[in-house]
Amino acid sequence: MQAAPARVVIESVRPQVDGGRYPVKRVIGEEVEVHVDVFADGHDAVSTELLFKYSEEKEWQRVPMEFRYNDHWVASFRVEKLGRYQYTVRGWTDPFLTWKRDLKKRQEAGQDLSIDLQIGSQLLGSEIADFDAAMATDLPAPEESRSKEFGKILEVVVEPVRARFSSWYELFPRSFGGFKGVIDVLPYVEKLGFNVLYLPPVHPIGTTARKGKNNAVSAKPGDVGSPWAIGAKEGGHKAINPELGTLEDFQLLVKKASERNIQVALDIAFQCSPDHPYVKSHPEWFRWRPDGTVQYAENPPKKYQDIYPFEFETEAWKSLWEELASVFEHWIGHGVKIFRVDNPHTKPFEFWEWCISRIKKKNPEVIFLAEAFTRPRIMHKLAKLGFSQSYTYFTWRNGKQELTEYFTEVSQHESREYFRPNFWPNTPDILHETLQHGGRPAFIVRAVLAATAAANYGIYGPAYELQERTPREPGSEEYLNSEKYEIKNWDLGREGSIAPLIERLNSIRNQNPALQSDWSLKFHPVDNDQLIAFSKKEKENEILVVVNLDIHRPQSGWIDFGPGVVEDLLSGGRYEWTGPRNYIELSPHQLPAHVFRVARP
Repeated sequence: MQAAPARVVIESVRPQVDGGRYPVKRVIGEEVEVHVDVFADGHDAVSTELLFKYSEEKEWQRVPMEFRYNDHWVASFRVEKLGRYQYTVRGWTDPFLTWKRDLKKRQEAGQDLSIDLQIGSQLLGSEIADFDAAMATDLPAPEESRSKEFGKILEVVVEPVRARFSSWYELFPRSFGGFKGVIDVLPYVEKLGFNVLYLPPVHPIGTTARKGKNNAVSAKPGDVGSPWAIGAKEGGHKAINPELGTLEDFQLLVKKASERNIQVALDIAFQCSPDHPYVKSHPEWFRWRPDGTVQYAENPPKKYQDIYPFEFETEAWKSLWEELASVFEHWIGHGVKIFRVDNPHTKPFEFWEWCISRIKKKNPEVIFLAEAFTRPRIMHKLAKLGFSQSYTYFTWRNGKQELTEYFTEVSQHESREYFRPNFWPNTPDILHETLQHGGRPAFIVRAVLAATAAANYGIYGPAYELQERTPREPGSEEYLNSEKYEIKNWDLGREGSIAPLIERLNSIRNQNPALQSDWSLKFHPVDNDQLIAFSKKEKENEILVVVNLDIHRPQSGWIDFGPGVVEDLLSGGRYEWTGPRNYIELSPHQLPAHVFRVARP
């Protein structure tokens, strides 16, 4: 006889992304807290368990779920290996649990329990002598016919901790004399406290249509060109620009950086100069115009004559995909485990899902940062497809309301399950007007906000700590005499550098677990719109940040936060706040921010 269908209902399993189409993200050592609504018709008791396993294992591990309220159940599991985990939920109506529950009610009401004990004995398959024995009896395994599993297997991608907590420092190797010069500057980067050293493309640079200084259409003799115009007679995406050194020099840099707990991140830009070997060996990978020339990159009215984009709709797309994936694999083979991907939103989504899945199946330790300053849905799609981190709109969020709204979105919205923000106050392409006109206070304010509001942040240096702020022309976000097109001679010891402040900020981040993740971010009311206040907490470690957003004038106000003893980790001040509201005053001419460590009474 066929058993009746299971009566249990399983709804609203979370976390899940797009109904389980994409995995959620965690890093090694984190918990995955699973929530679900489980119920059944009638009055029978319901039991629920969480099932999880590492993807390559066959046996499921089981965790009883805890009932919270209104048919809502919770349980968690810890991810301890890189790669993928799977999880689902199982529920069932439980006649034995129902019997124990009702037996207790009858006992409390003073009713005769003899028949009920016989019923319990039948359920258990062994005799139950009395009430105390019944209460001490463990629940039997559920009958398969009564249980039901959630209809989907959900997944978690587990990445290194640096996917959640990283401090990026970008520099151009050619401005330091190549890879050997960068090795010499590693102590400086280490002293500043950064754990990722990001290098723009290190490949040979084309000469055809090479751009001159300040993005001039025609290069003059001696102009070095843009590193993003990749490919020349010396090779393409798997070659080293000989002006930077040799492959051995590059590998030595990766090794020396690793010894200082710094990982080298490499820029991968899937585009070519007209001189790239691909243009001759694989003309089918490019779009050809009626006049027999290749279509160069354009974003009207801007023209990039020194760059040929790939034609992803070519009939030879399979060979193109294979070759591009092999570029990542080549550099992984030479010790690179972090990639900043240039303009991924201009390449097919299906390519990225296939490529990242292929890479991470063999190398789950690899981290991908998406440089996608584009529309929100596209940025989020790339994150779902596998990018570990993403650039954000932080650069253009400067007022209190827009900062509060954006910080809340990236830390509290359900998208945090897959989208990890990386805050950059500047890049070689972006010099925001706040930095152009705000002077030293603006650079300090933006650094404090980036380093404390986000667990992942970065700066383009040494331009940032030396406060380079002259635009190419009024209204432009491009640097005058941009390092993208010329070699700079940086004086790292220049007077007025905010390097000591950057060093202090990174030290605070490294010493306080509260700043090493995003999800605990909470804003606190201040009766002055020029003051913004937020906190983060990890167990007993609590950090409160208060920033004066007015880069010209002192501001003061009362913050709803307290009581407690607060120690300013930036200035060293210490204050005892005895009430729920406390006074704050900050001047841009001194330190326009507090980063307090909080000791609660």
